[in-house]
Amino acid sequence: MFIGEYQYKVDEKGRVPLPPRFRRELKEGMVLSKGMGEKCIAVYPIREWKKLADKLAEKTVIPANLRKLNRALFGSAFGAAFDGQGRIKLPDTLRAYAEIGDTTIVVGANARVELWSEEGWKAEQTVAEEQASQIIESLGA
Repeated sequence: MFIGEYQYKVDEKGRVPLPPRFRRELKEGMVLSKGMGEKCIAVYPIREWKKLADKLAEKTVIPANLRKLNRALFGSAFGAAFDGQGRIKLPDTLRAYAEIGDTTIVVGANARVELWSEEGWKAEQTVAEEQASQIIESLGA
């Protein structure tokens, strides 16, 4: 499980470290993709990415819609691995999508990690905090 919020500098080559506790869960490999519907980079442990792929394969979605979803999800995804200093390279296209400059906010989001621009994270936090109690109530928790 990924929890917490961390701020890191992105170096001139587009590399960013991840928290040591996150590295342990991601050491077997990871996939970076666009946050669906959100301007962030989603970082999935390879096992979670495979679960997502398997769930999509099981769905009885209209074939054209499934193809579109697969293109959106898998077409923008990149495999990643840590370098010797615990950094990952952020692909330029994903970095531009998430509007990440020289700083990123690394957020634990349960089964995945999210990388946000500082401005994007501030805006998301505001909305999430405003809606959190309503969402909890709707879940019956």
